[in-house]
Amino acid sequence: MKAPKLDRVLFFSAVVVVLAACIPLGMMEERAAPVVSDLYNWIASNMGVFYQCFAIGTMLFLAWLTFGRFGHIRLGGDKPDFSNFSWAGMLFCAGTGASLLVWSGVEWAFYYDSPPFGAEPRSTEAIEWAAAYGPFHWGVTAWSFYALPTIAIAYSFYVKKIPHLRASTSLHAILGRSGENSMMGRLVDLAAMIALLGGAGTSLGVIAPTIAASLAELFGIETSFTLELGVMVVCIGLFAISVYMGIEKGIKRLSDLNVYLALGFLTFILIAGPTLFIVKTSVNTVGFMAENFIRMLTWTDPVDNVGFVESWTIFYWAWWIAFALPIGIFVTRISRGRTIRQVVLSMLLFGTLGCWVFYFILGNYSLSLELESVTSVTESLAENGMYITVANVISTLPLGALALAWFALVSVISVATTYDSASYTLASTATWELKEGNDPARWHRLFWAAVLGMLPIFMMYVGGLDVIRSAVLIASLPLLFVGVAMAVSLRKSLRADESGPEHE
Repeated sequence: MKAPKLDRVLFFSAVVVVLAACIPLGMMEERAAPVVSDLYNWIASNMGVFYQCFAIGTMLFLAWLTFGRFGHIRLGGDKPDFSNFSWAGMLFCAGTGASLLVWSGVEWAFYYDSPPFGAEPRSTEAIEWAAAYGPFHWGVTAWSFYALPTIAIAYSFYVKKIPHLRASTSLHAILGRSGENSMMGRLVDLAAMIALLGGAGTSLGVIAPTIAASLAELFGIETSFTLELGVMVVCIGLFAISVYMGIEKGIKRLSDLNVYLALGFLTFILIAGPTLFIVKTSVNTVGFMAENFIRMLTWTDPVDNVGFVESWTIFYWAWWIAFALPIGIFVTRISRGRTIRQVVLSMLLFGTLGCWVFYFILGNYSLSLELESVTSVTESLAENGMYITVANVISTLPLGALALAWFALVSVISVATTYDSASYTLASTATWELKEGNDPARWHRLFWAAVLGMLPIFMMYVGGLDVIRSAVLIASLPLLFVGVAMAVSLRKSLRADESGPEHE
């Protein structure tokens, strides 16, 4: 079968933008850093409330969509292409990435010393807020951001038969049938590609030092850029092979393996660690979040302005929004044969519970080390940073060397499962026409795998990871408007087709 045609405009535009951003930043990083940081701080302080309003609006819209008369609509095919386990594994791995392994173990420590709502640092109240805010940030709200573009793209792609698997497909009812190739459609697609390149590129830059620190602890050597580079090369090779083999033979199998290894690792922590403390704290956290969810979701801190909301909640909402369009593209591709209701509820359920399991087990184990004075996680975080601290936490487990090796393996595969889906998404966006069931050309998928691998290596070398990460969050601001437009377009399509054959 002839390979799908390359969309040269999007392909070369994305390449040029990446080069135009990286080269000056690498040459003038010291000048660029303060400008980008100040711009992000301004957006977080002055526009943060709109991110919170968008979060609330997205969840309300999905509730209307899922439990209303449109929830039964099937998105292509007579039955799903993948089993529930494989489908859930692929969407979870694509949507979380290896960053979950880092943040779930130490995020509570940031809130323990600087808790929200005026709680006293290191108090019982601070502990409850610290245990709850990580799962809150990685919970239903985050997966709602992912579910909206997934349904908006999938409905146009599978039901309206728009032969483009890209972000602008979600705006079909607004842009018109040829709108995906219009200037506005191209800008939306380019924005999605740049957000994914920047976000996914920095994710490897976050987890690679953690894997390197784990290996250094395991073998008793010093961490170095050379060791981090070696880790990156292994990760790049693994996800390049996976994306070359395709979804069925590569991405699906690697995601299945990753889920099994991760669940086994968490089970080991649960059994080898303070099981009763982990279980009791997890149950308490579920109740605490349920009681305070609306308060956490709507807290803007207008009086004291301590900066907690801007530094954490707005940061996370912007991050999820930056990833939402490309994640929606990939989940659309693997969701053929499922109904709108099945996709939304499964994404919210599997995604949220998957993230919570990491926070409840690894996070609460880490918390127990602090409370029982086994080791001071907060002091290690202040002195050594996140990467070494996570390795130190894992090494305290029984059979510490085995645990570190297991953690490193899960981390490597987690990186690969995130990047192979990202490579696929970039290739599908820059493909001129992609019909239902077809995949982008192999060379095209490999090209983006190489770009995704080289970008964090370059940024770590020039020391610009923090700048690029902030830039990705800044780029999420216009995507707020795209998100609103997606909801409007989807509603318009559903209403126009309400009596059509697609709903029979």
